[in-house]
Amino acid sequence: MNDAASAPTADPTLIAAVLAGAVPYLARYAGKTIVVKYGGHAMGAGAATFARDIVLLRQVGINPVVVHGGGPQINRMLDRLGIKSRFVNGLRVTDGETMEVVEMVLAGTINKGLVAEINAAGGCAIGLCGKDGGLMRATKSTRNGDLGFVGEPERVDAAVLDGFRRAQMIPVIAPIGVGAAGETYNINADTVAGAVAAAVKAARFLLLTDVPGVLDAGKTLIPELSASEARRLIGDGTISGGMIPKVETCLDAVDGGVEAAVIVDGRVPHAILLELFTEGAGTLIRGG
Repeated sequence: MNDAASAPTADPTLIAAVLAGAVPYLARYAGKTIVVKYGGHAMGAGAATFARDIVLLRQVGINPVVVHGGGPQINRMLDRLGIKSRFVNGLRVTDGETMEVVEMVLAGTINKGLVAEINAAGGCAIGLCGKDGGLMRATKSTRNGDLGFVGEPERVDAAVLDGFRRAQMIPVIAPIGVGAAGETYNINADTVAGAVAAAVKAARFLLLTDVPGVLDAGKTLIPELSASEARRLIGDGTISGGMIPKVETCLDAVDGGVEAAVIVDGRVPHAILLELFTEGAGTLIRGG
């Protein structure tokens, strides 16, 4: 029995209506690049669904680039190995021993697992980190004191990713950078994704996380913000805590040439498709 025959029965009229409704959005993004940050807390049982959605983007003529995190997975591996973590302002202090584990988990287990999921869904994905092809030059982060091998993006070589676009391959990027002397740096995945989105001038930067988006004072989702409005909400305390760095990453991306950035709940099935092919599912932040 083929896949079509074994698929669950659905109303053909409803399917046709959904497809017709998506046409204007498909035209909007055809040939464009979409950068998706797949967060550690948004990963898990939904990986197969996420992979199918990424493959669908490629099949309808959109160029997806995936940047993934993996904080929870790193924590579990460090615990298994008996390596204690220390954090400063939410950032992991990364010594040489910890960096080896971080690279093993991010560029190894998580990256190759996600590549395998996308390939199993019918895509052609390739896994890499900032070391590969000189994709991401990094510098040591000093904003929170000496955190060891914690870095910040200095330069993203968009030509590396353009080669994969021309080959119709889907890059899956682990947030590991390389310094001028060849040293390895652990970089916040949100920051890497925003830097990649700016480098390729993405039409959309989707930051998948474990919250619905930006909420107002009444805890209601704000569907759209201008950059100036987002900065005002940070200033008056409406945007606070862990949401501040996410919004600031989005602001950096739109300042760098991204058309719009979106914070969306990656725990929701098909969150990417809901955001791109309907009226939206998270908080969209535009420049200007």
